Amino acid sequence: MLSIIQAAGWPIWPLILCSVVAMALIIERLYHLRRSVVAPTKLVEEVVGVTRTSLPSADVIAKLNENSVLGRVLAAGLRAVISEPRLNETALRQAFENAGRSAVHTLERYLNTLGTIAAAAPLLGLFGTVVGMIEIFGSQAPGTATGGNPQQLAHGISVALYNTAFGLMIAIPSLMFYRYFRGRVDEFQLVMELAAERMVPHLLRFAVRTGA
Repeated sequence: MLSIIQAAGWPIWPLILCSVVAMALIIERLYHLRRSVVAPTKLVEEVVGVTRTSLPSADVIAKLNENSVLGRVLAAGLRAVISEPRLNETALRQAFENAGRSAVHTLERYLNTLGTIAAAAPLLGLFGTVVGMIEIFGSQAPGTATGGNPQQLAHGISVALYNTAFGLMIAIPSLMFYRYFRGRVDEFQLVMELAAERMVPHLLRFAVRTGA
């Protein structure tokens, strides 16, 4: 590996940095975009069951808030109904929507950075290719007995090819994971929207009853 880095020249270092950052972001997002962390399968049913006859206590809502990202969205709706007994449907939907925006922002964390790496890595590889081509042309300058410098020519070719290949090696998996994570975020966003739609009429029963 060290010999490859030496052969690729100094343009390889920005690509190595991009690869390390991309790997760290992929691992981080794989961990935090798990279903158990974002939207547990039975959570909505459990909340509906707990709130079937009465609104939960502050401790229960706090535990729900810490349960998952979806739990934070549901907890926001419960807090809205408890804090304002005369809450109407528009205000309740707005509370869910605000919490949902915050949740989606959390899910999208670092995705722009990963997408930027996927777009920039081929350009950095191309930059290394240009540097290698400059060395190749420089090796062909007159002034030696053979009319060129074979060692510099070989190094220029190595710089050009290694940087191009390494840039693509970083960009391809980064783009694939970026698309995969975007799909996961869209999927979880739909789950949260459907959960909010289910909870709105369920929670409005308490608002109307209290405000009557």
